[in-house]
Amino acid sequence: MPYLKLNTNCPVKAEQSKELLGELSKLVANETGKPERYVMIHLSTNEDSMLFAGNEQPMAYLECKSIGLTKNQAQNLAATLCQLLSAKLEIKPDRIYIEFSNCPAEFWGWNGGTFG
Repeated sequence: MPYLKLNTNCPVKAEQSKELLGELSKLVANETGKPERYVMIHLSTNEDSMLFAGNEQPMAYLECKSIGLTKNQAQNLAATLCQLLSAKLEIKPDRIYIEFSNCPAEFWGWNGGTFG
């Protein structure tokens, strides 16, 4: 049920994309304590123009949603996601916004029903 959407203006090659998706999936599963089989990652790169702080230097906007997401998990995810994106895509942490959402189980659908 954890979902992470990464939007960035950085170009990502196909082989790098596959590796990055795998790393993000493992990271989100680890930080949320959820089985990786429920983690969904969406990577959107260099498709649209992006502007942050008046310029187009490398940047990212992430949406991270999960059932039962805690304040501590969000803080840990903020740190680890920024570290990973800095290392892999050379995006400075101060050019990354992350929106966290804790979704009630009854409002998260899967497999023809909901989790609540």
